[in-house]
Amino acid sequence: MLEPSQFNVNEAWIVFLLNDAPISTEADGDFNVVCLMDAASCYILGNEFIPAHLTDVPEFTAKRLIKAGRSHAQVLPQKLFLSSELGSNQFVIFAEKTHVEVFQVSEEELSPFTTEARDGFQEYIGGDKVK
Repeated sequence: MLEPSQFNVNEAWIVFLLNDAPISTEADGDFNVVCLMDAASCYILGNEFIPAHLTDVPEFTAKRLIKAGRSHAQVLPQKLFLSSELGSNQFVIFAEKTHVEVFQVSEEELSPFTTEARDGFQEYIGGDKVK
């Protein structure tokens, strides 16, 4: 099982969905939140809302998240762990271009990293419609 103590800061980043169910807005419809996190510190480097109907993270969203991570860390990671629940082709393309090792992992394997962030987000958002 993966856990934060296995990594050094900025050695590995994780891409996952922060929400369990789409976030509904009255004005713009339903969204998911894609999150980029450092594996060692569990620090959230960035997050982006994407329309819930999309099956893959758009290229511009993936680029913004990587740019946010690089801005915080001043480096790129050696490894990128991608949630298998997330359509992440753009992150795979990025990893290939930058020689970052990429791994598709289950949400269960990521839970030691993501549970606290997901629980906190759920508590914050509360499940009500956002206006």
